Amino acid sequence: MARADGRANDELRPVKITLGYQAYPEGSALIELGNTKVICAVSVEDRVPGFLKGNGSGWVTAEYGMLPRATHTRTQRNPERQAGRSQEIQRLIGRSLRAAVDLDALGERTFTVDCDVLQADGGTRTASITGAYVALYVALHKLKKQGVYKSMPVKCAVAATSVGVVDRLKMLDLCYEEDFRASVDFNVVMTDKSEFVELQGTAEGKPFSKDTVDTLLVLADKGIKQLFLAQKKALIELV
Repeated sequence: MARADGRANDELRPVKITLGYQAYPEGSALIELGNTKVICAVSVEDRVPGFLKGNGSGWVTAEYGMLPRATHTRTQRNPERQAGRSQEIQRLIGRSLRAAVDLDALGERTFTVDCDVLQADGGTRTASITGAYVALYVALHKLKKQGVYKSMPVKCAVAATSVGVVDRLKMLDLCYEEDFRASVDFNVVMTDKSEFVELQGTAEGKPFSKDTVDTLLVLADKGIKQLFLAQKKALIELV
């Protein structure tokens, strides 16, 4: 059975990451994953949350939102019904980014990454993680050039993708139409050291087997390796 957009089951949507999409943030990137488009922008403040004060350690956090016409119908700005979903996604983004950096080496600074969805066609949270890492890297690189850091306080790269079972077929990088129909849906976050940061897996109705999980994780690993290449391609202009 052909996919909605004609891709092979193990094929990512076309990926494009553009640096410096916004002029004013310390780091910014636009990630385009098929028809999904997310702006990621990093702001740096010389302060940290109360629980970190005096420790010399830094913090990385994220906020996530969708523009009113990012989807087929208009969504109200900051509606109460969206608050829970947005909080869950931004916590996921924050956890993923904190896995990639050396918080102790940041100094007492907070890096806030705003991920705003311009257009949604599935995979907005995973695209946000992949793009947010690039924007964060740009911000850290800028501070290094300014002499704030002697070396990049980065431990690894991080990226994410979705996989799932749609009409009994295992697929990589689900678009909205596929995600809507999926009987199994996973979001996978990995480092470029082949370590997992987070796995989110859900069955819609019938439970899934360990064999299904293993196959989906192989698909995710293949897709994420391609996303790391896209990140490197975008960041090469910094060198």
